Formats: sequence, C-alpha cells, structure tokens
Amino acid sequence: MSTVGQVERKTQDRVVKFFRERLGYECGGNWEERPGNANIEVAYLRDNLLAREYDGEIIGKTINELSKAASVGGARTLYEANREVYGLLRYGVKVKRDVGDQFETVWLIDWANPEANHFVVAEEVAIAGEHNKRPDVVLYVNGLALGVIEFKRSKVSVTEGIRQNIGNQSAHFIRPFFSTAQLLFAGNDVEGLRYGVIDTAEKYWLEWKEPEDSKVGADVDEPLDRALAQMCSKDRFLELIHDFMVFDSGVKKTARHNQFFGVKAAQARIAKREGGIIWHTQGSGKSLTMVWLAKWIREHQDQARVLIITDRTELDEQIEKVFAGVNEQVSRATSGADLLTQINKHDPWLISSLVHKFRGSDDDKEVDEVGDTYIAELRSRVPAGFAPKGNLFVFVDEAHRTQSGRMHKAMKELMPGAMFIGFTGTPLLKADKATSIETFGSFIHTYKFDEAVTDGVVLDLRYEARSIEQDLASPEKVDKWFEAKTKGLTDLSKARLKKKWGTMQKVVSAEPRAKQIVQDILLDMETEPRLVSRRGNAMLVGESIYQACKFYEMFVNAGFKGKVAIVTSYVPNPSDISKEDAGAGATERLRQYDIYRQMLADFFDVPADEAVGRIEEFEKEVKRRFIEEPGQMRLLIVVDKLLTGFDAPSATYLYIDKKMRDHGLFQAICRVNRLDGEDKG
Repeated sequence: MSTVGQVERKTQDRVVKFFRERLGYECGGNWEERPGNANIEVAYLRDNLLAREYDGEIIGKTINELSKAASVGGARTLYEANREVYGLLRYGVKVKRDVGDQFETVWLIDWANPEANHFVVAEEVAIAGEHNKRPDVVLYVNGLALGVIEFKRSKVSVTEGIRQNIGNQSAHFIRPFFSTAQLLFAGNDVEGLRYGVIDTAEKYWLEWKEPEDSKVGADVDEPLDRALAQMCSKDRFLELIHDFMVFDSGVKKTARHNQFFGVKAAQARIAKREGGIIWHTQGSGKSLTMVWLAKWIREHQDQARVLIITDRTELDEQIEKVFAGVNEQVSRATSGADLLTQINKHDPWLISSLVHKFRGSDDDKEVDEVGDTYIAELRSRVPAGFAPKGNLFVFVDEAHRTQSGRMHKAMKELMPGAMFIGFTGTPLLKADKATSIETFGSFIHTYKFDEAVTDGVVLDLRYEARSIEQDLASPEKVDKWFEAKTKGLTDLSKARLKKKWGTMQKVVSAEPRAKQIVQDILLDMETEPRLVSRRGNAMLVGESIYQACKFYEMFVNAGFKGKVAIVTSYVPNPSDISKEDAGAGATERLRQYDIYRQMLADFFDVPADEAVGRIEEFEKEVKRRFIEEPGQMRLLIVVDKLLTGFDAPSATYLYIDKKMRDHGLFQAICRVNRLDGEDKG
C-alpha cells in the first residue's frame, strides 16, 4: 500500500473530493494496484470519441498517430514528443481512411464545449519506468494525462514537490509519461500551489494570482484548493492549455498570471473595440503576451490582421522567433513602402515593421528623429487607391516614446478602422502617462515592477554610487583604495591580488578617470562571486564611442582580449578620418577608428579591411557569447545600443558612466534584473 504520510493523505483526500464535488471531475479512484497505467488511457479516449460520433476506423487511426507522437526514447526527446502531442491536441489529428481519400480532422479535445469532454481525477497513479514512480494525482481529459500534481505536508516546502515533478521527468524514472502532460503542479496547505510545464527549472515555477475583483475561487478558504479552482476548473484548465502554451527555441512555456489576465483584459476591450495600454514591467514577458493575444485575435475575429510596430531589432527578431513557437510566420516589412504594400493586400495576416530599420542607436532623441522620418516616408509613399484590407489590430511597442503619439496619428490616418494597443514595460512619467493615455486610451492591464519582484519574476535592483577620484597617483592612496575594495578577503587572497594588481596598474596608466573606472571593474572581476565564477558578466555604458574605445583598449591590455567587446552603432569609415591626420599625433577620431578596426580584425583573425565588412556578424556573435557563454564574453561596452530589449540572464552588473535619466535609465538598469540561478540575487 501507499506510504504517503497521514497529513499528506488528508490533504490529498480533500483535494480529490474537491475535484469531484466542486470542479465536476469523475473520480477515477486509487490506481496504485491498477495494471497498465499510462499517459494515454485508450479506453477512455475511445469512449469519448465514439460519444462525439467519430467511427471506429477513424478512431483507430487517430490513436495510432497519437501513440507515435507521444513516444519518447532513443534520439527522440521529451520536448520533441510533447511538442508534437501538443500540436495534435491544439490543431487536431489529420487522418484519412485510404490512400486516395481526403484528410479528416479528429479533435482529441472539444475545445469549444468543455462539458463534452471526460475529466477524470486519479490518485496514486503507479507508472512503470526505468524505476517506477507514482504521481500523487493525475488529471485526465478524454484519457490523456494533461495534469500532474504532487502534494507535500505543510511542514515540507512546496519546492520538494517541484523537485519530485522534475525528477520524475528524468530518463531514470518515468520520462515518457510526461509526453502528454501540459501543466504540472506542486502544493501544500501553507504555501498553496506552484505550477510549471515539462523541463521547467525550479526557479521558474510560478504562483497563480487571481485579480482582487475575480470571483473565481473567491469562496474557497484553503489556499491550495482556491488555486486549484482557479487553474483546474474545466473551462480555465482547457483555456490555459489551448491559448497559453508556446514552444520557444527548445523551451516550453506557459503564461504567468499577469500575461493571462493581460490578454483576457485585452479580449474584453476588443469586444468593445476600445484601444488602450498594456503596461507590464521590464522582464515580465511582454513579447509572449503579444504573441498569445495576436493568436487569439486571429482565431476569434473575422478577417483579423495584426500589425506589430517595434523600434528595436532585438524585439523584432524575438517576436518572429516566438511566433514560430505557436506555428505562425511573421512577415517583416522591409520599409515603410513595403508595409503599405502589405497592408493594401489581404495577406499576410501577421506583419511586423521596424521603425528604426536604419537606426543603430537607442538614444531617445535619435529614436524620435527616425520615428518622424518613418512617418514622413509612410505619408509620402501611399499608393493610388490605397485601402487597408481586413480587420486590423495594431500593436505598438514602447508606447511611452515621444514619437508614439505622432506615429499613432499617422497610422490612424492610414488605417482609420484599426484598433490600437500600446505596450510598454517602462514606468510612465507624468507627461508620458498623459500623452500615452491620450494617444492609446486608458490602461488595459498593469503589472508593476514591485509586483514582479514579489512574484520572483525579476530580481530587485541594487544601486551603488561609486565616486571616481581624479587623483590616485600616490602609492598611499592606491593602497587605501585597494584595502577598501578587498575588505573581507583573506591575507593570502589579498597578496595574490596585489601581485596581479601590480601588472594591471601598469597597463591602465593613461587617462586618470578612465583608468579608475577600469581598475574598479577589474577588481570586481576578481572579487565579486558571480564574476569570479564566470557564471555572470557585466556591461559598461560609456558616454561616447571614443570613450568606449578607450575603455576597450585598457581592458585588452589588462588581459581581457577576446573576452571584452564594444557594441555600438559605429562603422569605421575611411572618409570619417580623411582630414584628421594633421601630423600632431592621433586625434580622438583616429584613435577610435584604429581601435575599432583592430578589435574586429582580432576577433575574426583577418585583415582589418575585411573584418569591417562583418560588423553585423560580430555583434550577433558577441551577444550570443555574452548570453550563452558568460565566461567567454565577460564584458560588453556600449553607448546607446543594447540598453533596451536585450535579455541576458547572465548580465549581473551594469556600470554606468554616462548621464541617464527617466525611462532610459530604468530600461538600462533592467538589463541586469533577469533570473539566473541562486547565486544571482
């Protein structure tokens, strides 16, 4: 018999009763001794398909296709199997009776009518594997194991239930069982419920939070039961699975509560044809919210078309990638004229347009200037007989921007029937807020920075002001500064650093202020745990490209060659320096030109003239290394680029040596608030 503890058993019994009496699931009973338990209970599935008037021949072929999709083993991963099963759930199983016949679509789930499906809650479901396991509770819909729940007693952290779920997915236990699983849960009576999907790391398991005015589960006292009512009621469970799953570059994801309710609030606005703003703080998954909302619009609005306007390359590329995870292809307009051409036709349904197609900076002034140029191009390129086709919805990213109002006006002129939704993750200043609301309408949904920190979605930000002394020339002052920076280290560690420091001081001896900044960062690289372990890395924001080049040269001389890079909008061009050499030594432009070319030449190990033509490739690769191999790209030096929309969980420290303020400053510092393991906090 089961060895589950009496306290856990009491909780489990209560929850199973809750599923039966409150949520309307059939009680499957205890399956500990039941032979042949599986993630596809064929008898249940067959009975439901028959009840929905599919015939035996089609049902047999459907079950065969589903079984093949759900298989795990050999070179076939759990992710691949789960993605294929989800595709069959979401879009139906395509089968045909004979070779020459047309395909018929068999719906494993009746998404439109939840009550037409057979919901079963089974407990102690013994599953055979390399080592057998027994999930506490499994939620079956039409015989498919779509939900798995692990319970812990109140004195044991819910994280133990999370780890149990994660462990069960390993090859040593019952990995194939999870090929059909869509939502995984762990809970106890004190901490409530946490949820994830397959392969979700422990730190990303989430707590569901219903809006204060929601009536769903409001009358349920127990926090665990209340959360189950909010996530596992028949309607909500199927909606989460149908509308809020994505397979993004090898990672399956589902919605956080802010994304779910943001989309739901937008749906309500769409019903009234009222635009507005979705304000979800930096790092809370805004691009996924866009994707899920656009997908819903396509499936629920007649002749729906969605245009996404962004002003940064990273988001434009990210959106294209994430849409691929929901089986949709984005048509990226190459110019304002191309955008007008696409709008003037009935297809494609999904279009993105990059305002700053030829802009290399994230500077607000340049953003506005290029935005105005983009608007002017749109107005000047309107073809004769232009008439936007379809039911248009326009998503505008970074809706707080100054140019958003002008952009909105120009777009409204071109597409008078379109509905506009603004998205921003940046706190709105009083003037921005008034302008944004006047432009787009009132807030559709908000999710603030402190809420995201409380939920564990992003990390809180820690600020340290560092004063750079202009004169640290004397040995006494250097020693005093060194002692302050290494406070807490052992004498042996200090001695080792001092030996290394003697060399570093020699190679950063020029430009006193720049020298101090570089020394400060170099010492952090040797003392701060995340930087020492090389699990984390850093970004340095400079005032100008020339300053960035000076910093770069000093770091290379200090031994960082190949592990530091500059990412800016600068492209070394001989015409820029043709009049610079006056015979009195290198000017700033000449030094900048030479350092930048040398950086590119060293990176590709080719002559500088050849390397200059590969700047786009250089930027893409150093960003990849910074994100995926932080020990190999320890520092990025930037001026304006990468301060918005660049998501790198490894980024732990941001050093700012530039005047920044308002939303530009907030966006920049949020580069380092992404979750990335227990040692980042």
